[in-house]
Amino acid sequence: MSTPSGSWDGSYAASEPPPWDIGRPQPAFVRLADAGLLCGRVLDPGCGTGEHTLLAAARGADAVGVDISPLAIERARAKAAARGVTARFEVADALSLGELGLAFDTAIDSGVFHVFDDTDRARYVGSLSSVLQPGGSLYLMCFSEHEPGDAGPRRVRQDELRSAFREGWDVTEIVPEAFDINPGPWFGTTTAQAWLATIRRG
Repeated sequence: MSTPSGSWDGSYAASEPPPWDIGRPQPAFVRLADAGLLCGRVLDPGCGTGEHTLLAAARGADAVGVDISPLAIERARAKAAARGVTARFEVADALSLGELGLAFDTAIDSGVFHVFDDTDRARYVGSLSSVLQPGGSLYLMCFSEHEPGDAGPRRVRQDELRSAFREGWDVTEIVPEAFDINPGPWFGTTTAQAWLATIRRG
C-alpha cells in the first residue's frame, strides 16, 4: 500500500529537516553527473525537494522530479525558480509512474527503494519498468545491511537488489557508498552506509 502524501508532508513541515533532505545532492550522484551519466530524459522518483532533479537539469538533462508530498514539490519548484534552472516537478506516486504518460532514458533513486515493504517493492520495480526505456539506466542508492542499528529505513542486501530486478533488468554493478544525512532523532552521525547500484532496463 502506498504511503499517504500527508505522512511525507509532515516530515517536510517539521521544524528540523528530515534526515535525507540535506539541501544539496548526494555526493554519489554528483559524481554520476560529473561522468555525464545523468543525461537525456531523466526521472527522479521520490525527488523530495528536488536536489537531484535540479542537478541533472543543470547539466543539460530534460529532468522530471516526482514526489507524493505536495509540500516537497512546492519547495522543489521554488528552488528551481530561485536558481533559474528549468526542471519539471509533479505530485505523483512512485508506485504509479505509468500515469505520467512519459518515457525516460535515465532514472535516479536516492533512498526510495528502501522505504517499501516486499509487496510495494515489486510494485515499484514494475512502476519503473513502465517508464524507463529499454536500454535505459537506473542509478539506485539505498541503505545497506552494513549500517548499524535499525533506526530509519530498512537495510537492503545485494542479493535483495538482484532479486528485485531479476526479470527484465540487468544489475551491472553494486558498489559500497554512503548517504550524507542530517543527524537527529534517528541518527547521531552525518553518514549512513549504502549500496549504489547501476541497473539497465532490458
